[in-house]
Amino acid sequence: MTISRRMFVGATFGVIGAAVSLAAPMVSPALANAAVPFSPEAFKAAQASGSPILVEIHADWCPTCKAQRPILDKLTSDAKFKNLKVFRVDFDSQKAIVRQFGAKMQSTLIVYKGATEKGRSVGDTRPASIAALLDKSL
Repeated sequence: MTISRRMFVGATFGVIGAAVSLAAPMVSPALANAAVPFSPEAFKAAQASGSPILVEIHADWCPTCKAQRPILDKLTSDAKFKNLKVFRVDFDSQKAIVRQFGAKMQSTLIVYKGATEKGRSVGDTRPASIAALLDKSL
């Protein structure tokens, strides 16, 4: 039997599609704690439930924020942080909320256990110390 280019390409994409669909369950836990835009209602609900919370004061143009992003993605995908609620506050467009949290600059990370602030850091890009900060929320 002769295999045509069309058959080969179709089979190749079928194999790739199957591999991607098998990998999807492995990727989804990392997305479980993806940061969501801050809203006062969602934040208050998370506090009322006693959840561990991370508030990330972020600016898209900030190099430190960009350095924090992969560290936070890796840490929050860990099973021990499965209940962590991550809220992102835009430093430029949500100035009133930034002031509410007492943040002076972008790249500020604040952790809560329910309604109680447990710790904060500013400009930190060291995985170990960010992990230690997140641990305070548990």
